[in-house]
Formats: sequence, C-alpha cells, structure tokens
Amino acid sequence: MKKVNVALVGATGMVGRTFLKVLEDRDFPFDNLYCFASKKSAGETVTCKGQTFTVEELTENSFDRDIDIALFSAGGDISLKYAPIAASKGVIVVDNSSAWRMDPNVPLVVPEVNPDALDRHQNIIANPNCSTIQAMVALKPLYDAFGIKRIVYSTYQAVSGSGVKGVYDLEEGLKGNNPKTCYPHAIANNCLPQIDVFLENGYTKEEMKMIDETKKILGDASLKVTATAVRVPIFNSHSESVNVELLKPFTLEEVRSIFENAKGVVLLDTPHESVYPLAANATGTDEVYVGRVRRDESLDNGLNLWIVADNIRKGAATNTIQIAEALMERNLL
Repeated sequence: MKKVNVALVGATGMVGRTFLKVLEDRDFPFDNLYCFASKKSAGETVTCKGQTFTVEELTENSFDRDIDIALFSAGGDISLKYAPIAASKGVIVVDNSSAWRMDPNVPLVVPEVNPDALDRHQNIIANPNCSTIQAMVALKPLYDAFGIKRIVYSTYQAVSGSGVKGVYDLEEGLKGNNPKTCYPHAIANNCLPQIDVFLENGYTKEEMKMIDETKKILGDASLKVTATAVRVPIFNSHSESVNVELLKPFTLEEVRSIFENAKGVVLLDTPHESVYPLAANATGTDEVYVGRVRRDESLDNGLNLWIVADNIRKGAATNTIQIAEALMERNLL
C-alpha cells in the first residue's frame, strides 16, 4: 500500500491529539509524520502507532521538506497564513478552521456526501463545521431520494466544541465555581442559545455556518435553511433536532431503509423501547446516529430527525482523515 508523508498543524490541541488517535485507529498509511504547534508547545512529544514524535514550532519554513498532506487544526488565523505557504510548496492542506470554507475555489467536503468535489482542489480543502458534517451525512441520502425544500436545524452542542476552555468551564462549574473563561454565562446547569458572536441579522456565526455550508456542500443555493445553535452542559458529542421538508412524498419505511443502507449512518429508532441516539454512546465513535424518525404532521412531506455524532472525531479529526483517504482512493494524493 502506498504510504504518504503527513504533517499535523496544531498537534497538541484537542483535535490535533485526536488526529493522532484516528490515524492509529484507522491505520492510515503514513511513512513520515511531522507534528507542528506553537512555540510554547515545541519540544513536547506525542505518540502514534507506537512511535514517539517531537513537536516542532510551526514556521514559514516548516514545509520545506517532503510532505504530501498537512492536516490543520490550529485556528483560522494560522490557516490563513500558513495554508497558502504549504500549498505553494505542493502540499495538500485539509483545514479544520472556518477560514477557507466559503471560498469558491476551495472544496468543502464530507467524504460520504460530495467526494467528487476533491477533484477540483487547488491544494487547499476545507473541513466543514462539526454540526454541518453530521447533518450532511444523514441528509444527503434523503436529498438524493426525495429532494429537500427546507431544513430547520436546532443543535445541542457539547462544550468540547469550544476546545479545552469550554471543557474547563464546565468542569469548574460542576464543582460550584463560575470561571466564565469561555462563555458569557455559566455553562453548568445551563443552556446557552449563543455559539460564537451575533451578527447583524440576529443569527450567530455558528448558525450562519450551518446555513451557508449546507448549501455549498449540497450544491443547492436555492435550498431554504435556518438554524438555532445552543451550547449545552455535556462534555462531548453534538445532538441535533432536524426538521426537513422534502420535495416528494415518502413513507417512513422508505426513509428508514435509506438510513439503514447509507454510508456512515447508524439507525437507532425503536423509541417505544427507549432506543434512540445518545451523545454518551456516540462519543469515541466515527458514525452518525439517526433516530426519532417521524412525520412532521404540520405540513406535507415533513420529517423530523434526531442526529448525534462525536464532534471531535467525525465532526473534525475523522472527517479530515477520511478526506485524506478519499484523496488516496481517487489517486489525488
């Protein structure tokens, strides 16, 4: 099997460390692995596949070596500066930040949904928002079978989506402290209807990411999408209530059959036995779980879904590495 040289940018962060675990779990075929982070983290060691790697400081010269693909998870400013440098040296960049997602020249990819978009890459590929990724894995099979007129997203997002500061706030809050290092209000025993900053239209940046990214990934600018994103006091895995108006009539049997055969989807839908997707069960896995499948009886062709996935794995690290795998399968890497 062909092996490639991989760089991790942000190797000591929450997603970066998950990169290492997913590379190992999926036995990704790398030859050399280079780990980069800030000057503060340089010199630390990380492990993958039984090997120990020393973290280097990320500089403009970091990509002056034989690197085939670089997986970035170090924030938008870092990506805006260093992704073009890497790309100019022939390195394919897969970026986890929002910096490149809406650039018309950069593919925004969920491998189960639109792998063909990779054929048009110009050495930078964007990984979508974590909440968008899990929604797309579930909704694309419905889009293909019935068409979609409108989507209403309501998300219940774990604190790990905010990184280590979000986790710290919840940990301290549960101890009775109120650090508020990450959120404008205490997150413990609370739900915050604000993820990221508010925009002039009253939506948050997180909500607009889901709206805009959904349209780009599906290639459908006419699609009607709205969203409300809520931060909830759990540590990991995002949950979503998704209301969909389909373009064609459907039966619930057809919908369930589609999910049972959809790549990357696990159907958990025996509600009378209390079987439905749970954040606690999704954590540590790479699948997208769908349940509570039922008609929206308030409109024709309406459908309600409950969608859950690990936001750090499938919503970030795993999707990124799946993009790398798809590049190899398409002989693009």
